[in-house]
Amino acid sequence: MAQADLSKAATALKPSAPLLDCCRYTVLAMWLDDKRGQVTDWTTQLWVKLTGKRIDLELYPWLKGPIGKPDGIGSDFFNQLAWEQNLSVEHGGGLLEDFKQLASERCDTEKISPLVKDFYENTGCYELEAWSEWCGWFKPFGWVLATVFSRRLQQLNVPLSNLETSRGMTSRVTSLVDPRTGKKYCTAWVRELLSNKNVVYAGSYSVCKLPDVPGACVKVVFPLPNGNAIVIMHAKSLPDGSFSITSSGRGFGEPGFYFTVCTDEGVWARYVRAMRESIRVYPSGSSDVRADHVLRIWDMVFLRLHYKLSRVHAGDTVQGISSHRATRAGKFF
Repeated sequence: MAQADLSKAATALKPSAPLLDCCRYTVLAMWLDDKRGQVTDWTTQLWVKLTGKRIDLELYPWLKGPIGKPDGIGSDFFNQLAWEQNLSVEHGGGLLEDFKQLASERCDTEKISPLVKDFYENTGCYELEAWSEWCGWFKPFGWVLATVFSRRLQQLNVPLSNLETSRGMTSRVTSLVDPRTGKKYCTAWVRELLSNKNVVYAGSYSVCKLPDVPGACVKVVFPLPNGNAIVIMHAKSLPDGSFSITSSGRGFGEPGFYFTVCTDEGVWARYVRAMRESIRVYPSGSSDVRADHVLRIWDMVFLRLHYKLSRVHAGDTVQGISSHRATRAGKFF
């Protein structure tokens, strides 16, 4: 056979680009079984088990949190959790019952703006606008995470562009409460993009204490298949009346980013020192609050998020500060 004929035969047998993409997606989306879920999720869980440590949650209560199912999370996760655990759902309220819970030598709650404290204690009364900025070559990395994990799981869908947030973002705060004892199980804050219905964050918020860290920390738990991602941040008051929380520590047992995996065989936790984030919340005008959220990996900024948080009810009083903002109907969820 002539060389030209061989070349034509090889070209004919070469799979097309769409076919290769389809094969790659099929492998990534391969379902293993009802316990392990998708192959990509199971691989991540295996990494946590191999590189982390096996723990007893009774000895590490600050790593307790809602656990996701293998088939994903979604905006209805906490309602489903309440139904399964026979808990009642209370709408509204704040991420913190009392901001003074965070008082410490580092965080003087009396010096923090009343507007900032009101946002944390009455989060359900605020509407949310958001902008995102991916830094440099990290944006393709964000696209890969969205394609492989976030969109499928409907969790941690960080906007890839401001077009995604142009139509707004829902903000829903609910508390899961034991109707027999009145004890609060968790406070959930779910945020969803109106443009494409992707869940940006579905997380539980609480205050925790670490054994070797003075003062209380803010704890956020994002359910994931067979586990969760936990961000623990220490609080600090700033001279200008603003408030910051930072997840920067040196190792296990300190503030930072944790992955946990929970299976029939036990619980594993992995401290990810490379991942750090900081949030600064500050007053803006007579009734608005703004927040700057910066995420870093290996000390390099890869994502900045900016939020504008506005009270939606006219005539509200924020700890003695009167707000005469008109209600903007249709943006409160």
